[in-house]
Amino acid sequence: MGNYPKYVTREAIESLVDKLSLPKPGPFTQDWEYEVSDETRINEFLSSYENLSMNEEEKFALMIVIIGSLNDAIEKGDVDASILSKTKELLLNEISIHKNTLIYWSLESEDLEDCFAITPFIRCVKEMI
Repeated sequence: MGNYPKYVTREAIESLVDKLSLPKPGPFTQDWEYEVSDETRINEFLSSYENLSMNEEEKFALMIVIIGSLNDAIEKGDVDASILSKTKELLLNEISIHKNTLIYWSLESEDLEDCFAITPFIRCVKEMI
């Protein structure tokens, strides 16, 4: 397996806080990338991913925010097919950054009943690599 990003760095968090006006992590924050997920901002996050100048660590962190936001939207039954299509395109175009993210969200050995709402989508994307 290659050298794919495995965790969200403090530098990536600080940069995304500035670039996207996201909440700063508190002193006891452990899962900032999930805490700032916001299904109302998915289009903005996708546009930022495509259009802002970001390094791999920032893209890695932002994609986790996007997937967390999409997971929330799917749970509420409120996700547009074009958003899923764009997310799939971004994941596949930069799989070298997002492989570990796909592995995490796919929960390969679990029954779908025990998985995230977005797991079927992630498994579908993962089958394409």
